[in-house]
Amino acid sequence: MTPTLLTAWIEGIGFLAPGLPDWPAARTVLRGEQDYSAAPSVLPPPAILPPAERRRASRIVRLTLAIGLEAAAHAEADVGTLATVFASSGADGHNCHALCEQLASDDRQISPTRFHNSVHNAAAGYWGIATGSMAPCQVLCAFDASFGAGLLDALGQVVVDQQPTLLIAYDSEYPEPLRSKRGIPDCAGVALLLTPGRTRRSLARITVTPSADPAQVLADSGLEDLRRAIPAMRSLPLLASLARGGSGPVRLEYLPPMQLNVALQPC
Repeated sequence: MTPTLLTAWIEGIGFLAPGLPDWPAARTVLRGEQDYSAAPSVLPPPAILPPAERRRASRIVRLTLAIGLEAAAHAEADVGTLATVFASSGADGHNCHALCEQLASDDRQISPTRFHNSVHNAAAGYWGIATGSMAPCQVLCAFDASFGAGLLDALGQVVVDQQPTLLIAYDSEYPEPLRSKRGIPDCAGVALLLTPGRTRRSLARITVTPSADPAQVLADSGLEDLRRAIPAMRSLPLLASLARGGSGPVRLEYLPPMQLNVALQPC
């Protein structure tokens, strides 16, 4: 039996990371047109949310809305119709820290807001509220391999269901003392809108297959540090190739000993 290739077309990209507030800024750095300079991530306000939810929105919610909406706008897509895949190694580090502090205190009454923001699918829930989407949604975690797992899941949906699917991969920092055990320095994320066929907005064709070869590293030491520090930034070799309009294979980290071989063909 010949296996079905996981192939789709990339139509939109959203991005936010330390020192890189959006995809145009990241593209300039990944092309080598500007040096990378690390700086704290700046999260735009979630203006698309109703006022009550806007006040409760965590850093993770603001991050995922920012990159998801950027990718959809890049592709001129209707966010209310897109299937979504949310992938994160640990979701909301600040809320986890606050819950642990509360449970370690004399007053162990958890606020409803803290509780509903503690679940791994909180960002997906806020996305549904903000966009009114009733399309299928998957939420997954694979520790440091979460971007690769999300990419495989999103591509599988595109191939099987023939439906445009928005992948949103993201991570958040933990305050101390959790940071000493899980040293993610800041929040960052990437969103890719994948479609089953080529259109006038397509940026590149992407095909993913398993590989045993070592994952690709970045020549720029600052970007390589970012790739290693934040699981969602394992996507950077793929994004660097997209930024340069390159073709050919890119190897991404996945669950050892397997890696992912990503073939890109720019439009």
